[in-house]
Amino acid sequence: MGIEGVEKRYALLLACKDSDYVKEVYGGYFNVYVATFGEEGERWDLFRVVEGEFPEMNELGKYDGFVVSGSPFDAYGNEYWIRKLRFLLRILDAMKKKVLGICFGHQVLCRALGGKVGKSGSGWDIGLRKVRIVKDRTPCAFLDDLDDLPPALSIVQCHQDEVWEVPVGAEVIAFQTKQELRCSHRRPHPGHPRPP
Repeated sequence: MGIEGVEKRYALLLACKDSDYVKEVYGGYFNVYVATFGEEGERWDLFRVVEGEFPEMNELGKYDGFVVSGSPFDAYGNEYWIRKLRFLLRILDAMKKKVLGICFGHQVLCRALGGKVGKSGSGWDIGLRKVRIVKDRTPCAFLDDLDDLPPALSIVQCHQDEVWEVPVGAEVIAFQTKQELRCSHRRPHPGHPRPP
């Protein structure tokens, strides 16, 4: 529960379709993301943005935060739903809403806010990779927990796209040598969550 017993509410903006395997084992990616990021007493809503399903603009204020999932699509693509998602992310930024981007979500969020994304010049990056945490960054309350982390973390990655340039006002908080930017201050996350 949130402040004074108010239920916290989050939206998952699902940018991929459920595979048969994920449906059979987990009941869908929605369950994977909620199990990974959700806490007891929260309400989570699902919007399959990859299929054109978006939250209504007049409903955005009801949410404490948004999670943009990974996707097999390119964040630099111009499919209608990706353009609409970028528009939504700009609105959420103007509303100062919390947005967590996972892999594709990280890339499309950076693009929506003026960063540059594209295909990696070194090809696919698949497997367990070391990501280095930037220790000398601008103080920010929600990043304080990063101080307790080791200087490098291993995360699972599977992508061929990368952020080339962060948006104005964003700060790099983690990076990898193959793809220089791995995570920026607006709370995106480049790796893939794994079910508990």
